[in-house]
Amino acid sequence: MLVVDPRMAGISGDMLVSALADLTGMEDAIREVAEVVSGTLDRVERLEVEFRDVRRGGLRGRRMMVNLVERPGSMMASDALEQVEKMCRELDLGERASNLVRSVFRELADAEISVHGYEPEKAHFHELGSADTFLDVLGVAYLLQRSGLIEEPVHTTPPALGGGHVRISHGYLPVPAPAVLEILRRHGYRISSVPVEAELTTPTGAALLVNLASKVVDTLPPMRIDGIGVGAGERELEGVPNLLRIVRGGESGRAEVVALLETNVDDVSGEVLGHLIGRMMELGALDVSVIPIMGKKGRPAHLIRVISKPWMAEELANLLMMETGSLGVRLMNVPRVVAEREIRTIRVELAGGEFEVRVKVSRVGDRIVGVKPEHDDLKRISARTGLPLRRVEELVRSRLPPVD
Repeated sequence: MLVVDPRMAGISGDMLVSALADLTGMEDAIREVAEVVSGTLDRVERLEVEFRDVRRGGLRGRRMMVNLVERPGSMMASDALEQVEKMCRELDLGERASNLVRSVFRELADAEISVHGYEPEKAHFHELGSADTFLDVLGVAYLLQRSGLIEEPVHTTPPALGGGHVRISHGYLPVPAPAVLEILRRHGYRISSVPVEAELTTPTGAALLVNLASKVVDTLPPMRIDGIGVGAGERELEGVPNLLRIVRGGESGRAEVVALLETNVDDVSGEVLGHLIGRMMELGALDVSVIPIMGKKGRPAHLIRVISKPWMAEELANLLMMETGSLGVRLMNVPRVVAEREIRTIRVELAGGEFEVRVKVSRVGDRIVGVKPEHDDLKRISARTGLPLRRVEELVRSRLPPVD
């Protein structure tokens, strides 16, 4: 899992990019994004990116330095979404990464509509239409895809918002900005309180956070720490290190305890059950299954079974009751043994083109038990080449290098 930690200094788009670049070491990927953004947006005259180590509050962090020259102006929300689609195609973003980018920009547009009272067709961006915003949002999605982290669940601590005021094109606004409060309100986020007279969480940072993280946690969950990325904010803050941490980790060992949720339903349609499975997985369930059973009085019924992390059980049980009308959910903590898994990225040549494919390698001890190409990558290649999905999988499997 990934745990984003904005509880002390909040989150902005550039801090998140910087933290992910620090975690993955893939700074060149952001330079690729900068080239696509500057080549797509007509008003950008120069967009250059470099990374530096800086100190904030006496601690080291990685800082993305952006040299941007662009002509001033605003952008209609509809135009921004159209530009986003072009950039996603140019970067060859997969379905999951592209959906993240779309969701973040729609989140920003909806917040603008709400706080400014725009009619939807007249919504437009000022600061949010800058190349900075495109760079931050696309940069996060591209880094997650290139590093193989796009599939990992993301949790966050409550974000700090800050105080005082900030100057934008409309004039002065209170901190937190209205768009930030609106985004967090829509998703029911808890917040952290830090006495700092500065904008800590920006609208772009908030929109990225709510579309990435499936759970707000007060502290880091029990985990084995595999990596830490630290992104630095633009300036020093009095009394608070202006840093955003991302911690990557997994379970400490192959044995773990999971929550098992069960309920029986006999009056829920197949469409509702399908919708429920999607909602459960989006919220962070590890697995959802629906099993046909015979209920009381000979009625056909379904057993819904959900596996989750223990700390998510109550939230998932509430969703299960709300979506199905069930009056109760059975909860059990059960042990399980899991294979160790890692994601590797390989390049394969198919139909005259070269494509990146993530491959999940599963092990039990020193023995490999599974090597599986990621389904979303196979779908993307199928769409690009016109080859049937089944044929793409056969060809990719035949080109997999030996796994040690």
